[in-house]
Amino acid sequence: MMKPCSLMPGLFPNTCRLFLAGWVAGMLATSGAIAQQEEGPDAEAETAESTAVSVGEQSEAQRQELIAWLRKEYAKPSQEWPKPELDEGRPLQEIGPVEWAPTGTKEQRRLGLSLFFEPRLSKSMSVSCASCHEPQLGWSNGVAFSFGEHREQITRHPPTLVAVGFHKTLFWDGRSDSLEHQARDVIVHPVEMNGDPVEVVERLEAESQYYGPLFKNAFGDAAITFDRILEAIAIFERNIQAGRTKFDKFAKGEPAILSDSEIAGLHVFRTKARCMNCHMGPMFTDGEFHNLGLTYYGRRLQDLGRYKLTGQVEDVGKFRTPTLRNVGRTAPYMHNGVFPILEGVLRLYNAGMPRPKPKGDQVDDPLFPKTSEHLKPLNLTAQELADLRDFLLTLNEPPVRVLTPPVPPIRREKPEAIPEKLKGDAATSVLSR
Repeated sequence: MMKPCSLMPGLFPNTCRLFLAGWVAGMLATSGAIAQQEEGPDAEAETAESTAVSVGEQSEAQRQELIAWLRKEYAKPSQEWPKPELDEGRPLQEIGPVEWAPTGTKEQRRLGLSLFFEPRLSKSMSVSCASCHEPQLGWSNGVAFSFGEHREQITRHPPTLVAVGFHKTLFWDGRSDSLEHQARDVIVHPVEMNGDPVEVVERLEAESQYYGPLFKNAFGDAAITFDRILEAIAIFERNIQAGRTKFDKFAKGEPAILSDSEIAGLHVFRTKARCMNCHMGPMFTDGEFHNLGLTYYGRRLQDLGRYKLTGQVEDVGKFRTPTLRNVGRTAPYMHNGVFPILEGVLRLYNAGMPRPKPKGDQVDDPLFPKTSEHLKPLNLTAQELADLRDFLLTLNEPPVRVLTPPVPPIRREKPEAIPEKLKGDAATSVLSR
């Protein structure tokens, strides 16, 4: 079989794949690039073939007959819906609406709102929680990797905070078990915010005219402590509302709200696409950790995932299953933000995801990652992929706008000293312009 890029010999292989991406809406090339980086250059033709969708077509009459049947079946209570396709041993946790209710007091939520946007929590007073979790960007931030203190790059994509209070573990590797612990980990992390708890408290005390009344209303007195800061942020994050999506309205008794494509996509999601093996329950996640074949083992983007936390060989390359809620507003996708658009994700899942093979000295390497057995080629048609995409977009929450970060202005009396690691001719020339 002729390789697609052999038709354009003047282009380097990667450039050729990017050119093809424009031709097929970015999907084929995205999948091919990942497979080649994981499996080597010989995988290009194989990947191009494997990511092609099935060509089976339905007549208009057949599709309308299917839609009519689906509307009848999915108008029933969820326990009577068509049986989902699950691997042996996987639990049946039906997808459904979120039962969300506010937690904490109104005053605690108000304090948490200010602290969420407060850059005084970071050493340089330039980074806040909202730097990585912007409300207007789906509570993520629209980039593959965020920047923390002094523009140092964080190596994992910031997940959405929608419905974050329902998760049992946090971060891609599950290293925190509460939002209070998660907030502390981020604030004190040397790359992310690099904050010092004592200094953070002193800074807020210096703004007692603003923060004193907020802490008193939230906790009964005006004392500012680091634990109270963490608690207020956690309360605010637990109250990031979920459950206002088109799917939630459907699941609560509005069957006509889904379009033909969306209800067909719901059925594909639960059956042929096998999504409920990992994306289950009201949160559309099993809360577990899986290897999707995107470890980039031995390469520049290598990330061993949960293994770095547990040291267990079976955890190499595993990451927590993310929620699919708000998925249409939180591109790019995966732990490393490698997919810029949702269609690229679906095409690679359709191909069964990468299954890198060990070569040379990797053959006996006990850490060589193994892709999850739950991932298999799906043979979805172009229509089924389009329907699946349309269903996933019904999980989007309404956009949120916070027009003005509710924090007192920062008054800098003198320029900050340049950190030692940034000193040098290039850094100094940039900073002195």
